Amino acid sequence: MPPAPETLRAPLVVEFPFTRSLGPVQSAFLTGLRERTVLGVRADDGRVLVPPVEYDPVTAAELRELVELGTTGTVTTWAWNPEPRTGQPLSTPFAWVLVRLDGADTALLHALDAPGPEAVRTGMRVRLRWADERTGAITDIACFEPYDGEDVQEPRHHDGTFDTPVTGIVAHARLDYTYSPGRAQTGYLQALSERRTVGERCPSCTKVYVPPRGACPTCGVATTEHVEVGPRGTVTTYCIVNIKAKNLDIEVPYVYAHIALDGAGLALHGRIGGIPYDQVRMGLRVEPVWSEDGRYPDHYRPTGEPDADYDTYKELL
Repeated sequence: MPPAPETLRAPLVVEFPFTRSLGPVQSAFLTGLRERTVLGVRADDGRVLVPPVEYDPVTAAELRELVELGTTGTVTTWAWNPEPRTGQPLSTPFAWVLVRLDGADTALLHALDAPGPEAVRTGMRVRLRWADERTGAITDIACFEPYDGEDVQEPRHHDGTFDTPVTGIVAHARLDYTYSPGRAQTGYLQALSERRTVGERCPSCTKVYVPPRGACPTCGVATTEHVEVGPRGTVTTYCIVNIKAKNLDIEVPYVYAHIALDGAGLALHGRIGGIPYDQVRMGLRVEPVWSEDGRYPDHYRPTGEPDADYDTYKELL
């Protein structure tokens, strides 16, 4: 019997810094945290929502009536986190808690600094612990901590006015995991290392999927027949990229396209090079230019052939 193929695994990080501007409600909330003030917003039915939202979740009406709350509250539910990850609020084991601040009708998610799960319970009283340095972010709340006091601050109106308000934020989204491609995509990657592109044909609809998925998403049947496609193909549609991505050594503007390789049943993604960006067009015939290590197509360039007729690729748009 031939040896079993090597199981491929690789670390994968998906990261995106999301930049957004803030409306008056979110601006007031985050600026308030910087100033050690917790603000909620009153909904049409009288409930106080924390964190505040700009539109009523029931009526969709615009909300603007801000309410200042106290810094104590009650745990409504919780879960113990025995192994904190990088970037989480605390470096030692802690509880994730939903806390209904006094005067609020909804709960705020944050960390509770507690010695162990036996010290946490639904209904326990807690108070907010501020971060030493505050910038106008949810991390201005360092965490919650157990609290035995009885003082309860009544909610009161707040006009949302602060000096130098926070008007925008950058939210860093990041996901770290280990990717294992499975049988079908392992074969695809191994073929790429030989400068070949291989898909799999559905035995029912006969469509050739590239990259292969191991099953036809339309018919729901397994795919095992390997079909070599390309290497040439046709640009079906494309976009011009004008924003330079972090850590990507490609000058803008450049073109990113859907390319239907000859023999494939659907288009894959690829960058177009070797031609001015404003001369790329639907129907352009292209071929791969392989990376320096020969493991994958770095980009696709024009072949010099006449453009493909629209009817030959219209079903692949």
